[in-house]
Amino acid sequence: MIEIKSIGVVGAGQMGAGIAHVCALSGLTVGLHDVSKERIEAGMMTVKANLQRQVAAKKIDEDVMNATLARIKPAPALADFADTDLVMEAVTENETIKRKMLTQLCPSLKPSAIVGTNTSSISITRLAASTDRPERFIGIHFMNPVPVMQLVELVRGIATEDETFEAARNFVGRLGKTIAVSEDFPAFMVNRILLPMINEAIYTLYEGVGTVDAIDTAMRLGANHPMGPLQLADFIGLDTCLSIMQVLHDGLADSKYRPCPLLVKYVEAGWLGRKTQRGFYDYRGPHPVPTR
Repeated sequence: MIEIKSIGVVGAGQMGAGIAHVCALSGLTVGLHDVSKERIEAGMMTVKANLQRQVAAKKIDEDVMNATLARIKPAPALADFADTDLVMEAVTENETIKRKMLTQLCPSLKPSAIVGTNTSSISITRLAASTDRPERFIGIHFMNPVPVMQLVELVRGIATEDETFEAARNFVGRLGKTIAVSEDFPAFMVNRILLPMINEAIYTLYEGVGTVDAIDTAMRLGANHPMGPLQLADFIGLDTCLSIMQVLHDGLADSKYRPCPLLVKYVEAGWLGRKTQRGFYDYRGPHPVPTR
C-alpha cells in the first residue's frame, strides 16, 4: 500500500490554495507551485486568510494555524517535487494547459509518485495519456471552497490501478472529507447536474423570464438553495462555467448542454464573476449589484 506523507500542489489559485490548506491542516507537508513567485505568495496569503477565518470562528486555535502554515513551503521549480508522494494538478480548467503542465511535471517525479488532477470536467483517461504513469494517475476533484466543502469526487481513468485508487481514498479520508466515486464521463456527477442548472438559469435571464435578483431569490426561497444560481456562477467563475458546459456539449453531443449565448458574451467581455469584480453582479461597491 502506498502511504502518502507529502503533497505537491501545482497551481496556487483558489482551488490549489484550498487543497494546500486542508492537506497542511491534516498534518501533511505541502509544496506549492505556480508560474511565478508572486502567484505562490498570493496563494500563501489566501491560505493564511482562510485559516484566520477559522480561528475567528473558533474552529481552530492560533497554534494550529501557525503549525499549518509552517507545513506549506513554496516550490518555485517542478524539481522541488522530486521526493513527493502525491502531486495534485490544480491549474486552470483548460485541457491544453493541463496536458502541457502534466507533460512538464512527470519527469521531475519519483517513479512511485501518484499524480492527481482536480479537473472538474475533463476526461481523466485523456489527461493520464499526457503522463508517463497513467496507472498512477487519478481524478481527485475537490469542491469549492475546499476548506468548507466536504465532498471529493474520485474518478479513475481506464488505466488507474487499484493501488492508486486505494491510496487516493485513504488520502481523502485523512483530510476528513467524504468520497463519491464517479465514472470517467464528461463533468463527472456534481457538475453534470449543477452546471446545466446554472446554464438554464442564465437562459432564463437571457430570455427575459426574470431578472438576476428575481431568479436568485426564486431559487433561494423557492428551492431552498443556499445561494442563487447566478450568484453561484459568479463564485465559480463564468469562464469555468463556460468551459464545463463546452466539455458537456462536446463530450455528450446533446443540444441540452449548449452554453447560453449570454454566458459566452459575459466571458468575452472579461466579466468572469467575483475574481474580476463583475459578472452577473457588480462587486466594486460596498454591496453586490445585479448587472441585468
